Amino acid sequence: MSSTATATRTDDAQVNIAEVDVTKVRRTNRMPGEKPLGLARILAFLALGFIALLWLLPMLWAIVTSFKTETDAASGGLELIGPNGVTTQAYEAILAEGNVYVWALNSLWTSAVITLITVTISALAAYAFSRLDFKGSRWIFLAIIASIIVPPQALIIPLYYQMLTFNMVDTYWGLILPQVVMAPIIFILKKFFDAVPAELEDAARVDGAGRLRVFFSVVLPLSRPILGAVSIFVFIQAWNNFLWPFLIINDTTLMTLPVGLQTVLSAYGIQYSQVMAQAVLAALPLVIVFLFYQRQIVKGVATTGFGGQ
Repeated sequence: MSSTATATRTDDAQVNIAEVDVTKVRRTNRMPGEKPLGLARILAFLALGFIALLWLLPMLWAIVTSFKTETDAASGGLELIGPNGVTTQAYEAILAEGNVYVWALNSLWTSAVITLITVTISALAAYAFSRLDFKGSRWIFLAIIASIIVPPQALIIPLYYQMLTFNMVDTYWGLILPQVVMAPIIFILKKFFDAVPAELEDAARVDGAGRLRVFFSVVLPLSRPILGAVSIFVFIQAWNNFLWPFLIINDTTLMTLPVGLQTVLSAYGIQYSQVMAQAVLAALPLVIVFLFYQRQIVKGVATTGFGGQ
């Protein structure tokens, strides 16, 4: 009886303690282990919110201006809705006068091809530098890293003459091939492959797997997070590239979206509402990509150091 009574009192005490803990959590509205919302954290959140608002203001202003008439946009007023109300004339003009759907498709498939070729070449090269000890590998890798400091604009004229020699001006391959070699991607993947345990590859070779089989069956599956991160960044860079497609493509049916939209605006002079509509249309696919892959993008910024791009 005494032992039963003791057990009952113990259970009642535990229930009371649990109820007290739950009451404390509800009263403080804070999960166990969560830090209290002090003044420093409140100020930090306010500062971050202010910075985010400053970053969003140009985007919001572009969206608002794109839905104004040209008269309201040119007047320079700060009102969200102009005197003439909300209109989609800017979007209708751009969609009517230009081959926007063709340009968007060109941007989509050229960016996808550039991403596929770039990641494939970079992964193979990085794995070779990481695992193969061939003559001159160190110096070749140093030369690749040194090429990062060369500004891309300095290579425009040599690349153009090279494409002209190969009769690739005004072709998709003339647009794609000069963009498929990226030294930073090789460097990042090489550093990742260096961290992959060699014992896993040794075990696969004991089972009779060759070098390429080890690469495709062991190393690449382990590299999916980093490959996904660099693929997203390569795709975004290829989509946003304006200078090289502008120089190499003259045929309007082969133009990418940023270049094609610019030709529409140039034909009609400066029209502010259409300029903003062009910016919104050009950025919309990248916004969609970010919404679907924001976790991979954030992880990529943290692991690859691409935050400045």
